[in-house]
Amino acid sequence: MVKKAIFLMMAALLVLTTACSSSSGESGGTSADGSVTLRIAWWGSDARHEYTQKVIDLYKEKNPNVKIDVEYASFDDYWKKLAPQAAANQLPDIVQMDISYISQYAQNGQLEDLAPYLGNQIKVDDVSENVISTGVINDKQYGVPAGVNVLGFQYDPALLKKAGVDTFPENLTWESYEALGKETAAKGLFLDGGVAPDIFFHYFLRTKGLSLYNAEGTGLGYDDDKLFVEFFGLMRRMIEQGAAPSPDVANQTKGIIEESDLVKEKGIGVWQWSNQFVALQQVANRPLEFAPMPGPDMEKGLYMQPSMYWAVTSNSKVKEEAAKFIDFWVNDVEANKLIKGERGVPISGKIKEAIAPELSEPTKQVFDFVAAMEPKASPMSPPPPVGSPEVIAALADVVEELNFGKITPEQAAETFRKNAESVLANNK
Repeated sequence: MVKKAIFLMMAALLVLTTACSSSSGESGGTSADGSVTLRIAWWGSDARHEYTQKVIDLYKEKNPNVKIDVEYASFDDYWKKLAPQAAANQLPDIVQMDISYISQYAQNGQLEDLAPYLGNQIKVDDVSENVISTGVINDKQYGVPAGVNVLGFQYDPALLKKAGVDTFPENLTWESYEALGKETAAKGLFLDGGVAPDIFFHYFLRTKGLSLYNAEGTGLGYDDDKLFVEFFGLMRRMIEQGAAPSPDVANQTKGIIEESDLVKEKGIGVWQWSNQFVALQQVANRPLEFAPMPGPDMEKGLYMQPSMYWAVTSNSKVKEEAAKFIDFWVNDVEANKLIKGERGVPISGKIKEAIAPELSEPTKQVFDFVAAMEPKASPMSPPPPVGSPEVIAALADVVEELNFGKITPEQAAETFRKNAESVLANNK
């Protein structure tokens, strides 16, 4: 009876998993008549789903022997859906991969090394080596960037002038950033809405020639906790002097663009990825501009990060056709006129030039800023190791306690190191 109950439960779970998909749950393949079926999965908004389907329809129009089944969801639901498919060895042929998860799927043997396809099915002759190498893990090419982003300050120049500053300072340093915050706070304006701890601490460490994680992914990439104290002590002072919102205020508007300080004209700008600019500009509905990251040694800290990757799964039976679709995404002009850089600035130089006349003014600003920063950027650090989501959560927790004034920067540094090293030790 127990065995029968377990069997029925497993069968029910299998039916439930299949019901959530638009396909059979098996990877694609080639039929007797020569037709090929691909399964493709991604996450995103309704707008992303809509244009991605148009790109897929265009691919099928140009490749009438190819059928494509699609699977998509919100970011959180996407990973919940992908995990059981991976466990059952039934992943789609092509999957959209986030930088936080690609190492896990690669090291579990669930992604295909795309190196043999580069220069053959996937043309990358006009793609920067700094960009294409971001998909390399343990000397294997597990992902091809769908587009790239770069960090910067997105701000309202009119509000900056209201604070008594005519132009954003050139060659900004962390010291002049703090001084600027005092000026804006004196006029009742936040300079920024706070920073994402892991992203910007990692940038800060890179300017020192270090990284958040060590090369092996088995521990933190810095030994001196004074660096943690220096960076997050500065962020805490920005809050204390009124240049950035307190955590209780920031938590009320987190992730809601319409409620952000910049949109409400209470804050001058925000530090974030370049591909977030267009949505911010649309909601703010007034002119915004870009400024580079602070230094010194901005060039060492700056890097081009994939907004996401396209990857081919190891269980796919049609890997070559999957690689051809990725090439289509990277190099087809018509397809990129539909995409318009929504997944980050295209990685192909020819495509960037070809679609420039099709872009809105805010998107042109993004393309121009990324183009200006790309020559200054250094190679990206290796993708975050297995366990990085837990490390990021641990960092966010201690930084919130610090920003609320519950612990000192020194205590936060010690607690974070203990928690992070405990997680990363599992990779040894």
